[in-house]
Amino acid sequence: MSDPGLERRKYPRLRAETTIAVARVDGSGRLAYGRDLSLGGVRFQIFGAEIEIGELLRVYLSFEDETVSALGRVVWATEVDAFTTDVGMEFVEVDEVDLEKIQKLAPE
Repeated sequence: MSDPGLERRKYPRLRAETTIAVARVDGSGRLAYGRDLSLGGVRFQIFGAEIEIGELLRVYLSFEDETVSALGRVVWATEVDAFTTDVGMEFVEVDEVDLEKIQKLAPE
């Protein structure tokens, strides 16, 4: 039996409460609210949008005067209420420079 307190994440999370831009590959986008960030992905809440598991999205995050762009795949999406969806996204493509910016921000 596994320990329920055991951390199963591959990377530690940085609390990242900030506005982020989320865009579909077709170019349509909207603002969302970032919740946390790691080297492996980001969690955010988006309002008034249908999000599908497996969907590819581009995110633009700004932290401490740094802007990061990453392409990611939605790995889970949970409806919080009729308008809000909590989304977990794993990065599938991050520019080397942007990855270094995330490494500076994310906890060890």
